[in-house]
Amino acid sequence: MATKKAAKKSAKKSAKKSAKKSTKKSATKKSTTKKSSTKKAATKKTAAKKRTSSPKYGKAAGKSVEREMKAMKQGKLRSGSGRKVTNPKQAIAIGLSEARKSGAKVPKKS
Repeated sequence: MATKKAAKKSAKKSAKKSAKKSTKKSATKKSTTKKSSTKKAATKKTAAKKRTSSPKYGKAAGKSVEREMKAMKQGKLRSGSGRKVTNPKQAIAIGLSEARKSGAKVPKKS
């Protein structure tokens, strides 16, 4: 019996302490929410000022890649060593390389 009473008392004390802590936390939370709302407003303004950029690849480059992909699917595309190309990524690389040679708008090779 004595242990049950002691457990109830400690439970009541901890409940009171947690209630006091929660009121303190809510007071601090209110002040932090005001600060964060001003930060959010600042980020929204910068997001509205985004500039539109031009595409990285030109139309001629796209056509060159399309032509090479078609040749790969037909089994006619060969790599520099003469082996048949079966990887689509390799076909794209060949198409972009040819587009660069012809002077199409393609970013520099990294």
